[in-house]
Amino acid sequence: YQSWSMGASSSCLLITMAEVMLGDETEVNAWKPSGVKDVTAQGFIVAYAAHLKSNDKLHLPTWVDVVKTGKHKELAPMDQDWYFVRAAAICRRLYNRPGIGVGRFKTLMGGRRHRGAAPEVFSKSAGGLIRHIMKAMEEIGILEKVPTVKGGRRLTSSGRRDMDLIAGRVVVDLTAF
Repeated sequence: YQSWSMGASSSCLLITMAEVMLGDETEVNAWKPSGVKDVTAQGFIVAYAAHLKSNDKLHLPTWVDVVKTGKHKELAPMDQDWYFVRAAAICRRLYNRPGIGVGRFKTLMGGRRHRGAAPEVFSKSAGGLIRHIMKAMEEIGILEKVPTVKGGRRLTSSGRRDMDLIAGRVVVDLTAF
């Protein structure tokens, strides 16, 4: 599991207080995104994970430092905020495609399993972890179950509004496109 970092080559960055104080506001605010689809995935996930961490509604479980994210992993994630990053990635995916369930997320977040001398094969991610994140997001009112036969989860109207507000704070560097 890699931690998300905002390097110089990234196309999104958060507005810092130094940029506002220096008067670069006209150049930075040249184009303001209106929704999640207007910013890059990495930029939004980092910003939304920081929002979830600063918000006291989503609590970390006690087992967060020892659990692996899938059977294809050797160790638990090294990043201390990986739970919030995973929750932000799940919410972003549900913003773009509502109605995804735990089984589909297991496939989407899976990876390659190393088998020694044998060729690597695909392995699904841990479903209990994804289910726990989805239930926690349901409790705070961001997600809800889809009442159709197919099932899955979708964002509530307050969850979509919250994500759009966070995406509006992410600045898009148009020179990267």
